[in-house]
Amino acid sequence: MFELRRLRLLHELALRGTISDVAAALAYSPSTVSQQLAQLEREAGVPLLEPDGRRVRLTMQGRLLAAHAARALELDEAARAELSTSVRAEERVRIAVMPTAAEALVPPALTLLADRMPQLRVEMVQMAPEEGLFELQARAFDLVVAEQYGGHTRELRDGIDRTLLGSDPVRLAVPPSSTATALTDLRDSAWVMEPEGTAVRRWSVQQCRGAGFEPDVRFEATDLIAHTRLVAAGHAVAVLPDLVWTGDRASVRLVELPGSPVREIFAATRSSSRDNAAVAAVRDAMADALSAHRPR
Repeated sequence: MFELRRLRLLHELALRGTISDVAAALAYSPSTVSQQLAQLEREAGVPLLEPDGRRVRLTMQGRLLAAHAARALELDEAARAELSTSVRAEERVRIAVMPTAAEALVPPALTLLADRMPQLRVEMVQMAPEEGLFELQARAFDLVVAEQYGGHTRELRDGIDRTLLGSDPVRLAVPPSSTATALTDLRDSAWVMEPEGTAVRRWSVQQCRGAGFEPDVRFEATDLIAHTRLVAAGHAVAVLPDLVWTGDRASVRLVELPGSPVREIFAATRSSSRDNAAVAAVRDAMADALSAHRPR
């Protein structure tokens, strides 16, 4: 019989590519990972790894067993979910959330959960959606809160389910002294945006191009609070979602974008744990927190 713990190491190697990355993700030493994979290879009776320069890669048999390992892990999780019709004492749900969700949704969701399921332990890491969705597939988290913008659907991954939590309006943020009333009025303005390569950066640039100009992006920041500070100080304009306004937004003036676009906020879970009572409770609390969000 194959041991599930060793199968997970092989699954992780298939996803992450190197033994050192597997070790870092699972808090093992590289030598421990290598020893356990060598034991799995002896149990399988066929070569699972082969040299690739200074690293190793999966053989054809290794890739085959890694695919079976993924299914075995899904079955294990699905069985646990079916047996768990209620939240057990000390049950833990690990979540990865994008920054605006960490600021605007997690605190009220935890308040709801403290009343609904006080025995539930929720652990959160703030993480970009791209990274969080990968780590969900790698089983580092049980639930990920992410977003996608119109016309820019995030990659669909096997074994991952998505539940729409709600929509978040996206608007232009300009300094209070600005006379701009439309996107076309901002062609000569300095912009602050998220770094190149992010989905929201691509989407924001396309909005400007649709209005007939290339934005002058002078400032880049992943922290949207930095965006609001630059706008409030009169140094830039920005495209910002309403979730960024967890408090008073009187320091800037908001202008509607053409078509009044929204971004979709969704919760992603592994298909095998979708019906787990604890995971479902966290997902529902996030949806309720988003529904109740009303920035001043």
